[in-house]
Amino acid sequence: MTDDDPEAALLRSWQHNAQTWTDAVRSGAIESRRQVTDQAILLAIMARQPERVLDLGCGEGWLLRALTERGIEAIGVDGDGSLVEAARAAGSKTVFHASYAELAAAKVEIGHDYPLICTNFALLHQDIIPLLAAMQALLAPGGTLLIQTLHPWSVAAGEYQDGWRSEAFTGFEGHWQPMPWYYRTLSSWLRALDMAGLRLLELQEPQHPQSPQPQSLLLVAERKSPA
Repeated sequence: MTDDDPEAALLRSWQHNAQTWTDAVRSGAIESRRQVTDQAILLAIMARQPERVLDLGCGEGWLLRALTERGIEAIGVDGDGSLVEAARAAGSKTVFHASYAELAAAKVEIGHDYPLICTNFALLHQDIIPLLAAMQALLAPGGTLLIQTLHPWSVAAGEYQDGWRSEAFTGFEGHWQPMPWYYRTLSSWLRALDMAGLRLLELQEPQHPQSPQPQSLLLVAERKSPA
């Protein structure tokens, strides 16, 4: 990778922003999460009553703690060491440190036969198909993959096509480094699921009752049946 590679810049931004991000999540500073999206993914998970969940891109571990409080065994994995340590320090027992490339190549053992795998605003790279395929392989028979991400129509900003964009964290307190992230259209999301061997079961658009725009996109998928 070169220094101007957005994938490398994405990793560096998380290394720089880890503590500030942890503070923002734990203080409830992100309004959309506080009002809509945190509850949305929790409800989607609880509706399926899994005994065990893998949180892909678990960050500082808020979802791991919320699931544990509800009697669910919650396992996390994240590519940033500082966030992994923050999740462990806050009480999460099983949190793995592994890059998405390592996970896609199955170089790290993080368990298998998961009834549910979730990823909450964590699929920010360009080529997510190998990673989704690796997660598909870790699902138990009948298991579910749950993805919550930015709604592509709400953040299109007049440019509805795949491509790298930048998050400057404008309006957030603290010292942030801009974060590159890969924007994909709804059809690109669905195509990625299909190419990873997954079948869409349900699509949700969590929305605040006082907002005209959906706050996120929730995709629920399962492993395709053999042809």
